[in-house]
Amino acid sequence: MPAEQILSNAQVVTADRVFLGSVVLRDGLIVDIAEGRSQLPQAQDLDGDCLLPGLVELHTDNLEKHMTPRPGVDWPSTSAVLSHDAQIIAAGITTVFDAVSIGDVNPKGNRMQKLPAMLNAIAAAESAGLTRAEHHLHLRCELCHPDTLSVFRDLVENPLVRLVSVMDHSPGQRQFVLESKYREYYMGKYHLNDETMDAFIKLQMANSKEYSDRYRAAIVEHCLTRGLSVASHDDATLAHVEESAGYGMTIAEFPTTLEAARGCQELNMKVLMGAPNVVRGGSHSGNVAAAGLAAEGLLDILSSDYYPASLLQAAFVLADQQDGGDLSRAVKMISLAPAHAAGLSDRGEIAVGLRADLVQAKKSRDGLPVVQQVWRQAKRVF
Repeated sequence: MPAEQILSNAQVVTADRVFLGSVVLRDGLIVDIAEGRSQLPQAQDLDGDCLLPGLVELHTDNLEKHMTPRPGVDWPSTSAVLSHDAQIIAAGITTVFDAVSIGDVNPKGNRMQKLPAMLNAIAAAESAGLTRAEHHLHLRCELCHPDTLSVFRDLVENPLVRLVSVMDHSPGQRQFVLESKYREYYMGKYHLNDETMDAFIKLQMANSKEYSDRYRAAIVEHCLTRGLSVASHDDATLAHVEESAGYGMTIAEFPTTLEAARGCQELNMKVLMGAPNVVRGGSHSGNVAAAGLAAEGLLDILSSDYYPASLLQAAFVLADQQDGGDLSRAVKMISLAPAHAAGLSDRGEIAVGLRADLVQAKKSRDGLPVVQQVWRQAKRVF
């Protein structure tokens, strides 16, 4: 890596404007930003492409697909992590929070058994310098599982943990206010018949009553003591949002209604929605559309969720939908806003003194942003 790099002839996307300019990198940082093209012979010509801050992803379960590429197939852990990492960096994501689930709604699931191998592989790959993106952990805590609290206490001391979310996927909670919808969803997902579904509902409701409130309070209190950001999940009503904010949560993952999103804004909770929701034009489960929240000024953060490439694409889709095509505002949702929500103040925008995490993206004829190069702390990693 040269001591100094000059990236020139780029549409530089800063936090408040887009302009043709040049960016100078040194010692892993952005040291200068200037309008116009650099005349220095060593400057790298970016051909007028967009130069964006490295993307920050707070919630992706993409690693699970690589750990278990087919039902019943367990892939070697380190290989799975590196395959996942390659897909992440190719999407322009330079900081990723790998979402791992504590507790499993699936009565036949084995997520809990796979956790140690998954976490050990991430830590080993990071410490050996094998990953191209920077990996952190997002612990997703299923409150109605009996073992969630004890496993959380074992894992939360892992230095890679920087974000925790709490969920209750039992009937009558959050996303599934109607038992009929809950029954329809899980019978299809887990191939349950009426008898096994009845037993499943009975167990989930009993576990929720026994553990949910107690575990939520204990987990959030522990996180706030350690300075970790905490997110709620699937808030559907103002009462849900008030409860989450009352506990001290600062991020709302995937609120399902306009009412909940408005409540988040009033109570200073950052609204996180799925980028696939934007790209596809709506929620796959029939909840509120992310683009609609953006139009109302209620959307703060985008997450690729289950499809890494959707993150960058969604920002460009939103920019095209906004009056004046405000790309800076849309890009904040995939860089600066998630970085700050997770307590990372050294990245997320193109500004002097911040980390040189950058993405060069060429806009295709149909408007699709295509990643050309990626730098992490000034080192080209893609």
